Amino acid sequence: MTDFPIAPQLDPREQHFRIRGPRQGLSLFLRFLPALDTGFEPRRAVLYVHGATFPSALSIAHRFDGKSWRDALGEAGFDVWALDFYGFGHSDRYPEMDQPATDHSPLCVAEDAAKQLEAAIRFILGHQKLDKLSLISHSWGSMPVGRFAGAHSALVDRLVLFAPIGRRGPRRYEMPPSFPAWRIVTPQDQWNRFVEDVPAHEPPVLSRIHFEQWSQHYLDSDPDSRSRDPAGVKTPLGPFSEIIKAWHGQLAYDPALVRAPVAIIRGEWDGLMQDDDARWLFDAFTQSPVKRDIKIGRGTHLMHFETMRPALWQESINFLLANDTAPIPA
Repeated sequence: MTDFPIAPQLDPREQHFRIRGPRQGLSLFLRFLPALDTGFEPRRAVLYVHGATFPSALSIAHRFDGKSWRDALGEAGFDVWALDFYGFGHSDRYPEMDQPATDHSPLCVAEDAAKQLEAAIRFILGHQKLDKLSLISHSWGSMPVGRFAGAHSALVDRLVLFAPIGRRGPRRYEMPPSFPAWRIVTPQDQWNRFVEDVPAHEPPVLSRIHFEQWSQHYLDSDPDSRSRDPAGVKTPLGPFSEIIKAWHGQLAYDPALVRAPVAIIRGEWDGLMQDDDARWLFDAFTQSPVKRDIKIGRGTHLMHFETMRPALWQESINFLLANDTAPIPA
């Protein structure tokens, strides 16, 4: 397997942990930024769960113009953790990623990722001596989060599902396509995805300068990325394959098993979480005592990189701070 360099600190106070994961011989990487000043007693922790193509350092912890979503959560008093799944960031790579992609089925599916998530959560709770924590997920990350929350409700305080994936109706006479184990994702692939949902008549919501800076860090997340032509990051395809399955009627978890308060936060131009998707998912959380569906204007599926990111940060904090739980009627 490729040897990955020691993760750089993104903040002088950031702490790194490498823990045992569910797969023998492979370790998981966690980054932790404790709140400098918190009024919570006991302390309150939030764990961020990334999506299909880039890890925690490039999402909740990445600073645009000097500030990240993680910083905003810390200012609100939350201790913030972030996990890299196997195959991403500074967690170990699957051995299958050193073999031809067509030799194996897609790597890092939600069932596997939920076990990794459980290992991380139990470590965090033990390390901080807490009974439960809150979870923030992006995109496909809602699937392992949903599986975990459905199976371990006592360990979950609140769920923020940013741009989650919903189930769409089965397609008659059409099965979801099959995928290999992994693929190479280039910065150009990312740019195309980041801008494709912005209406043609609207001004950009993502700074090209911000993206160029981000894309260099993205290539840094895979030590072999710049040896490829074009340069690109080797990425497990389990997440993408499960997004496609969800759009063929096969969501990787059952929202009805989740008993924590849930907020769905999305952008008005999110092509992967459309109004019908959000409506279905909102209704499917039948056992959640509190539900919110929050749509933010001028945002896409990657709103945490865009001009409206402060609104996303604030809405997530408002929900995590809320004291609005109510029992499900019998």
